[in-house]
Amino acid sequence: MPAPMMQTVRRFLLVTSATLASLALTAPVSLAAPSPSPSPAASGSPSASASPSGSPAASASPSVTPPAGMSSVGGARLGQAGTQVAIAGGAPVLPKDLTARSWIVADAESGDVLASHNAHWRLPPASTMKMLFADTVLPRFPKSTVHKVEAKDLAGMGAGSSLVGIKEGETYTVHDLWLGVFLRSGNDAVHVLSQMNGGIAETVKDMNEHAEELQALDTNVVSPDGYDASGQVSSAYDLTLFARSGLQKQDFREYCSTVTAKFPGETTKNKKGKTTRGTFEIQNTNRLLSGDYDISQYPGIAGVKNGNTTNAGATFTGVAERNGKVLLVTVMHPEKTDHNEVYKETAALLDWGFQAAGKVKPVGELVAPKGTTQADAQPGANPSSSEAAGQAGGAGNVSAKPVAGAVTEDGSGGMWIALAITGGLLVLLAGGGYLVNRRWPLPDLVRRRR
Repeated sequence: MPAPMMQTVRRFLLVTSATLASLALTAPVSLAAPSPSPSPAASGSPSASASPSGSPAASASPSVTPPAGMSSVGGARLGQAGTQVAIAGGAPVLPKDLTARSWIVADAESGDVLASHNAHWRLPPASTMKMLFADTVLPRFPKSTVHKVEAKDLAGMGAGSSLVGIKEGETYTVHDLWLGVFLRSGNDAVHVLSQMNGGIAETVKDMNEHAEELQALDTNVVSPDGYDASGQVSSAYDLTLFARSGLQKQDFREYCSTVTAKFPGETTKNKKGKTTRGTFEIQNTNRLLSGDYDISQYPGIAGVKNGNTTNAGATFTGVAERNGKVLLVTVMHPEKTDHNEVYKETAALLDWGFQAAGKVKPVGELVAPKGTTQADAQPGANPSSSEAAGQAGGAGNVSAKPVAGAVTEDGSGGMWIALAITGGLLVLLAGGGYLVNRRWPLPDLVRRRR
């Protein structure tokens, strides 16, 4: 190992040791911790509202309290009920009026958890489960692959599912299908890709195995699209692991940070017998990325995924960059029912995290996959998922428009990639396909690539 890299690894180990020591010495801060009681599993009731906007469903399940015993993956404090934060000198207080049942603020590079609230509470995840679906399945097909949709591909979707508008008998590229998954949260696109992957049951099995590899032990997948199903649960901690893993893949970063794209429509025939196929525009339903009448694009936002079902309420995981710091925030089921509340609480936590970074002691960490450590990462290329699998990277027949003109910290345009930041951020070890998930970055490698 070259001397500079050895020094980097040593610095990392020293910092890790110091962090663990500080955690051991710091008394837990538990804010407004409710009296623990058992947490119900997802009831399996169908989604009354798979609203693209992510606004809470009108019939969301009643308020409950977290279970007495939760997982301690990532640190003992993360398994405790209530808010966990270790405020040091000069650190800002947490935002007021946070109503989410569970949330987490983490440094996407180091994995430090800056603050959390019921981080390991197993709750219905809604369409944020699609992050795990994408992280599992995305590397398996070249984006230029063309698939003709059959009736069986669209079978079994839940009533009220969010759809991108896929039609039986039409052909789509894999690139088209992933845009449908990420931008419109299309359960139809998920089902088609699942059938290409060997079927729903096989895809669910693959996702559960991948969740275990990522040490996302709060997660049980029943339906790959996140639709409410009995026993389908995840946690704010696990959803953040899925996002962090997925963001290592260039294709994942591009899809989750795309604001609008052209999607193939139906093939039609005119009176002269000539066939044509038009397109229609789809927009990302992540309102911190696309904006809405009551909320603006968040400065530096670059994904990741939103969701909304009856059981889950509104859920969201977002990643954003500011002044060289990249944060991941997950918010699950705000009790407040204001329009776009999940995004407002996420934005407040991101603002707090950027102000608090370096001024709070971590209360835990985002763990690396089984058998790996942060120090496994080395300088190298950051290929797309298809390139890493030795696949051609054709874009198909969809013209995507990645975050053109999205806002940055100073209000200027051209953010497409606050996640090229996370692209440089989550550096891949050059290597093959599915194993790209197994490498994690060292922070200084990001700085050299910026």
